[in-house]
Amino acid sequence: MSATITLNSGNTAWMIMATILVLLMTIPGIALFYGGLVRRKNMLSVIMQSLTIVAVISLIWVAFGYSFAFGSGFDGSLFKYGIGGFDKTMLKGINLNTMTTGGIPELLFAMFQCMFAVITPALILGAFAERVRFSGFLVFTILWSIFVYLPMAHWVWGGGFLMEMGAIDFAGGTVVHINAGISALVMALLVGRRNDYRPGKPITPHNIPFVFIGTALLWLGWFGFNAGSGLAADGLAANAFLVTHIATCMAAVTWMTVDWIVNKKPTTVGACTGAVAGLVAITPAAGTTDILGAVCIGFITSIVCFCMVAVVKPRFGYDDALDAFGVHGIGGIIGSVLTGVFATRYVTGSNGVQGALYGDWHQLWIQTETTIISIVFSAVMTFIIFKIVDAVCGIRVVKRVEEEGLDIYEHGEAAYDL
Repeated sequence: MSATITLNSGNTAWMIMATILVLLMTIPGIALFYGGLVRRKNMLSVIMQSLTIVAVISLIWVAFGYSFAFGSGFDGSLFKYGIGGFDKTMLKGINLNTMTTGGIPELLFAMFQCMFAVITPALILGAFAERVRFSGFLVFTILWSIFVYLPMAHWVWGGGFLMEMGAIDFAGGTVVHINAGISALVMALLVGRRNDYRPGKPITPHNIPFVFIGTALLWLGWFGFNAGSGLAADGLAANAFLVTHIATCMAAVTWMTVDWIVNKKPTTVGACTGAVAGLVAITPAAGTTDILGAVCIGFITSIVCFCMVAVVKPRFGYDDALDAFGVHGIGGIIGSVLTGVFATRYVTGSNGVQGALYGDWHQLWIQTETTIISIVFSAVMTFIIFKIVDAVCGIRVVKRVEEEGLDIYEHGEAAYDL
């Protein structure tokens, strides 16, 4: 970060807008998407969890999270394999004139990255919806953000060892989606099934229009998520904008078609789920792939995620309530690996990286290795944190609370006047 870079007003204006769009993804995007999928007795619990994450994680981020992820206070192996240090705690040393890449204020860059730190734990909510105590959720989320998200963000984006390896994660395939998705699976397994969950018999969403509105907000916000990750209003942002939209369209159409063939009807929930899967998968590749890659990634991801949700989950009987693992975890894995296939110098430039499709298999190996490291780290750390939190304050609600709804018992409110 340098104070000598001149302010670029165009880039700054765009990044302010991108930051707003990414915040929109969590509240109200995730809140409505997940809230519509649960039953009416648990609607407010999802809203409250989403809102709380935004508030609490934002405070942690400015206190020390940004410094841990993007600071440079440590040298040597600790810096590469651990965290960034304490040099930017409470945004120390950053003032109105401190600029970063693209001529945007570092204060704005910190805010933009804060929105990523916020949405990542929010994605995990879908795995343990309708059966977790608010206090247990809160303690788990705080610890997970500190000990799982911040190291991963530093390793991939802040100068850590995965960045040095050459891993490509343009906007969060590993840091956000694999990280959250694998953690979601671990949480679903450890928390256990809902008492009335029966594998192969999905619990009916209580408000599908909310699911649609949440999807629309996620789709809109994702343009800031991906196109903003280049930190400039330029051609790369335009390409990220384009491939994000095309991959999402392809994934939505593919899921709808498969749904139509398998279940004899195209469903709104299915099309929305497919769109989200496409958004997830194109995220790591948005800065390196073109239209061909976007279409292929959207198609492949939708097919695989559909199988995970409709076949694998019922077969193994785990209760990933809102398919956080089936969509975000699997979509992130596919997108991360396929980045090493479809990366093209048409986007990255004459000296940039290219994927296996264009004759260079080296990047595919890097992406695969990075993906495996992300999976193992997220799974192990989530397991440890869950066990600690469950022993200290408990995570799962008692049977009566689950049966009658978290809204009344945990928050003393009801979403609807019945």
